[in-house]
Amino acid sequence: MSTSATDAPKDPRIIDGNAIAAKVRAEVAEAVNKLKESGHRAPGIAVLLVGDRTDSSTYVRMKKQACEQVGFVFQLIQLPSTTSEEEIIQHVRKFNEDRSIHGILVQLPLPIHVNETRVLDEVHREKDVDGFHPLNIGQLAMKGYEPAFVSCTPKGCLELLLRENIPIAGKHAVVIGRSNIVGIPMSLLLLKQNATVTVCHSRTENLPELVKQADIVVAAIGRPLFVQKEWIKPGATIIDVGINSVPDASRKTGYRLVGDVDKEAYDVAGRYTPVPGGVGPMTVAMLLQNTLLAAQKWYARETASSS
Repeated sequence: MSTSATDAPKDPRIIDGNAIAAKVRAEVAEAVNKLKESGHRAPGIAVLLVGDRTDSSTYVRMKKQACEQVGFVFQLIQLPSTTSEEEIIQHVRKFNEDRSIHGILVQLPLPIHVNETRVLDEVHREKDVDGFHPLNIGQLAMKGYEPAFVSCTPKGCLELLLRENIPIAGKHAVVIGRSNIVGIPMSLLLLKQNATVTVCHSRTENLPELVKQADIVVAAIGRPLFVQKEWIKPGATIIDVGINSVPDASRKTGYRLVGDVDKEAYDVAGRYTPVPGGVGPMTVAMLLQNTLLAAQKWYARETASSS
């Protein structure tokens, strides 16, 4: 009797982001129940969505569902794309002062007339559950300091490595991409784990040769199937942050999702994250973890000030 593709054994080298994210969500839900049993409110998260981009609306809907599943209070403010920068900032400031809101998320991108940096800078760093505030990124870079929060996607990547017991200390990690959201914080997180880190980008010369040296490759460049099999050292771990849509006439949607790494590279990898089902679910799971942490810190400060 033939075995169907769905019955085929799972590749043991896969780092299953869906399974690990489910464990994180269960841990968060349990912690939320303990907060409520001790007389505290459930963690509250506020999301600002400006405009009607389909992708942004989809991401917010996914975050809403995840937050409600673990028992958070979710508040959404949806504004038209013509909303002024000042009005958006006023909403952020209102959430900063709201004691029932422990985390604030500004869904990006914002409309072109809005200065994203200025808006994000207005989010109080103790409610910056996205980890985008310059103080949080700056403290991540400094010895002896700890940021209030770490950006969700790189934090999720590190969580995958740690929970899968993949060695980091002393290993050579190559991060492809230098964005403030993924590449830079990812390199700093790996450095804090005592990896030797090389950051590559669009101006890097001899990129394949540098990637070939890596024990851990984190691809976050936003170019579909960019990293080739020949670039990967046999046995290396691949963390593929990319999620790109490419045309595919065989699909009802007319497209399929692929990462920044060509799937043929999996043949030589020791471990790898698939796309989809790898890093993506961990980004939302880390948002939940950060929001829970924000609430726990808030209640700890309340207790300390009243004692």
